[in-house]
Amino acid sequence: MGPVEGRPLLVLIVDDEPAMVGAVSALVGSAGHRVVTAYDGDTALRRLAEESPDLVLLDLAMPGRDGVEVVRIARRTSDVPIIILTGETDELAKVGALDAGADDYVTKPFGRHELLARIRAVMRRRESAPTPRTGGPRRLWSLAIDPRRFEVSVGGAPLILTRIEFALLAALADAAGAVVPHAELLAAGWPGEPDPDPQWLKPHLARLRTKLEAAGGPVPLSVRAVGYRLAERE
Repeated sequence: MGPVEGRPLLVLIVDDEPAMVGAVSALVGSAGHRVVTAYDGDTALRRLAEESPDLVLLDLAMPGRDGVEVVRIARRTSDVPIIILTGETDELAKVGALDAGADDYVTKPFGRHELLARIRAVMRRRESAPTPRTGGPRRLWSLAIDPRRFEVSVGGAPLILTRIEFALLAALADAAGAVVPHAELLAAGWPGEPDPDPQWLKPHLARLRTKLEAAGGPVPLSVRAVGYRLAERE
């Protein structure tokens, strides 16, 4: 059950302006959700580890660790949905947050209904994300995937992936080096989403490639205008 069915969420709200934290907390609380707060990036990361929130509402421009850096660090270990709350009008700043792993953004000032609608939309997408696939462990080159345990390893060393990264990698590994079309990857990563945006693929596959490269495993390669394939590193 998710927020669409009425389950209250635990929402982490992060902003260096106390007035904004108070306003967003009241708005989110009015919808029946519980709130934890942080006023800087370091505290946000601690709250994320300690509280395991269902959703993060994160300011983009903060002193110290900004929102993009918080997202990038959080994505090393967590697949929690993150919505950026930003006063930035620069498109590149918003794109940077999405590329780092944020799920969506809302530009300040925003209305109550807009923010709550974005929360519902992000949670619907995440709740329709794939569950571990059936079948036994599979191997491809140095890569081993166990769908039943939701585990991936490269050369025997475990690799930490988000749920969507796992689903995309499993789809690529199933093809054993053949090209997987964009539509099939979208269906694997976002099942149940009626009209998934092809732009969702790029940041998730970029983070997956970074993790696989660091581990010395095969990497996803783009085949222009067609899809992606998994290939051994040269």
